[in-house]
Amino acid sequence: MAVKEIINSDITEVEAAKVALLDVWATWCGPCKAIAPVVEELSEEYGDRVEFYKADADENPDVTKKFRVMSIPNLILFKEGKVAARHVGFESATELREWFEKNI
Repeated sequence: MAVKEIINSDITEVEAAKVALLDVWATWCGPCKAIAPVVEELSEEYGDRVEFYKADADENPDVTKKFRVMSIPNLILFKEGKVAARHVGFESATELREWFEKNI
């Protein structure tokens, strides 16, 4: 399953999903670029249970404001429309997978 792009700060789908991961990133962010393939891998592995989204912080300022995103990459896990967990910064694929497994 592919990671869906958020446009115009519309997170309606994210908040409506039973479980969703939102990756807040930026094109100029090196750690964001490094973590993106891991998020793609997770979407392939867990796409039947979790919906995956990404929002460019520069293009979606309302998202960064609403969720008080101060640093990126910022992964926000939603359950039943509410923030259930958050991960800020780069981690290895193994560490990120462990965080994800623990929180979904």
